[in-house]
Parts: sequence; C-alpha cells; structure tokens
Amino acid sequence: MALKDMFSFLFQRSTQEDRVAQYVIREHDRGRSLHDILEDKYVVNRLPSPEQRARLLDHPEIMHAVGGDMVEAAKASLDSTASLDSTG
Repeated sequence: MALKDMFSFLFQRSTQEDRVAQYVIREHDRGRSLHDILEDKYVVNRLPSPEQRARLLDHPEIMHAVGGDMVEAAKASLDSTASLDSTG
C-alpha cells in the first residue's frame, strides 16, 4: 500500500457534505436566502453543529454559486449562533 493511499482519507470530503453542498446551491438558485437554507431541517439534520455548516461554506462550488460576501455573512451568523449555544 502506497503512503498516499494510507492518508487519502484526510483529503476526501464526505459524500454527505457534498450532497448538502449540492442542496444549498440548488435551493439558492431557486431564490432562497443562504441563511434560510442553512437553518433548513435537511441541512441541520445532516450537519448539526454550526462548525460543520461553516466548513460547508468553504466548498469552492458554494463560494462560486453564492458569492464570497454572502458566504462570509452566513459564517458570521453561524459563529454568533455557536457562541450563543456554548454560553446558554
């Protein structure tokens, strides 16, 4: 077994995360706001923590489809949600 095969899992994204990314892009193309999509039960059930949803926003295809400024605003919103969850 080659060394790169032993550590290939480190560089692979989960297929679940990919499916959620496709869902986010599809729903955004339909006109929904990114904030609403990220709070959607489909997304929250598959990526329950705000950190997971913030990591989802790092996907290049989401950045391209939604726009960097909207992604940054959504991350800030998720960060404030995460801090409220940890203090309350």
